[in-house]
Amino acid sequence: MPYAYTANLGQPDEDDYDAIPRRAKEYGAEGARLIDCRKQLVAEGIAAIQCGAFHNTTGGLTYFNTTPLGRAVTGTMLVAAMKEDGVNIWGDGSTYKGNDIERFYRYGLLTNAELQIYKPWLDSDFINELGGRHEMSEFMIACGFDYKMSVEKAYSTDSNMLGATHEAKDLEFLNSSVKIVNPIMGVKFWDEKREDPCGRGHRTL
Repeated sequence: MPYAYTANLGQPDEDDYDAIPRRAKEYGAEGARLIDCRKQLVAEGIAAIQCGAFHNTTGGLTYFNTTPLGRAVTGTMLVAAMKEDGVNIWGDGSTYKGNDIERFYRYGLLTNAELQIYKPWLDSDFINELGGRHEMSEFMIACGFDYKMSVEKAYSTDSNMLGATHEAKDLEFLNSSVKIVNPIMGVKFWDEKREDPCGRGHRTL
């Protein structure tokens, strides 16, 4: 039977952490745990700032390492919780197209050398049955599950208490603008009439 583990990283777009384990059990998980990773994430964030590694620069543009730091904490903390429960097989929704498939595998092995990995998107039987994320969401809705992301976004978002990154999908096309993004941590710097974060009404650049 499957077990479900969720990392609380202080994600600003998650409004009810405690409901996640309950939903997992409703969907068929034998056990479900919410692991509070915020203290560890803060420690990693401070260490990254002290080392000058909180961000990197590519092509003159700054990319904050908030997501990679979150992956390191998630991979180690959740595998540690799994090990406590005698669970030695990790499965998640990352695809072969990105680097998360390697991140979780390598961080997990640091915590449990006996860890095995199951990747649904590398399983031909899984893909043949469900096709992709769109088909999977339709399957969940058809089965009566309360799946909140029924409409696929034009980009993907990864967030935690250190920050949020938006990438992939339409954002990877050169004819797409950053203006399609609705920031969840920050402001629309391109909006000349954006609301002042200090509460002083609208401002014009």
